Amino acid sequence: MYPRPFEYRNASSVQEAIQLLQADPDAKIIAGGHSLLPAMKLRLASPGTLVDISTIQELKQMSVNGGATIGAGVTYNDLLKSNDLKERFTALYESVLKVGDVQVRNRGTIGGSASHADPAADIPAALLALNATFVVQGPNGNREVSADDFFVDILTTALEPEEVLTEIRLPATSVKSAYEKFAHPASGYAICGVAAAIGDGAVRVAVTGATYKATRLSAVESALSDNIDAAAIEVAVENIGDLDYAGDHFASNEYRAHLTKVYTKRALMRAAGLS
Repeated sequence: MYPRPFEYRNASSVQEAIQLLQADPDAKIIAGGHSLLPAMKLRLASPGTLVDISTIQELKQMSVNGGATIGAGVTYNDLLKSNDLKERFTALYESVLKVGDVQVRNRGTIGGSASHADPAADIPAALLALNATFVVQGPNGNREVSADDFFVDILTTALEPEEVLTEIRLPATSVKSAYEKFAHPASGYAICGVAAAIGDGAVRVAVTGATYKATRLSAVESALSDNIDAAAIEVAVENIGDLDYAGDHFASNEYRAHLTKVYTKRALMRAAGLS
């Protein structure tokens, strides 16, 4: 199926992108396009204007030095080229490594994944576990949104219609982290993906795919300290708490609940250096 007619505008700056979004209430931002274009072809989305931000150079910058500052336009493939990211923020690196295929990783962007908030996407769980901060720019200037507040619901974030996600910041920490995933055999999306980060006196764990949005596993976190062993992990994952599990013809909500326990244990064990 073909998408409905639309205007195409290539923004040369973030400010221009914001102005274009203000000019058309039905406008949508496009960067890599791997989420929006399929939705348009199925007519699940019909933007009046596509605002292309893929050539804005300020969105393509990345630095990893203690913490990390990652432009929203940085591609998955660019992330995978960073050995510092792999060492310091392993859960994010591993989640990117398991995204899609070569074509998707060459064009798709970290900001696009975060902004789209697909409930089966890999990146949001890692960003939640690593306590990311999202820098957003709109008509009234910049604001920062914590990862805990950014992912609101299925395909819904804290972004306002006229705002642009410009960068993602990860705090300088000494945490160890890991990402484990049970992928759909056809699409590669997460049936269940779990990111775990341990260190600096805290444990953060987040799940994707099994629930309708990337979600912190607060009950597991509360049951653990950053000095944990295999027995403590075993107990924690058996008391994972009440979650709103998704279910479909491929994997029921009961199956996803089971997978969440299994993959939470695996992610925690690796993050703790126990496997």
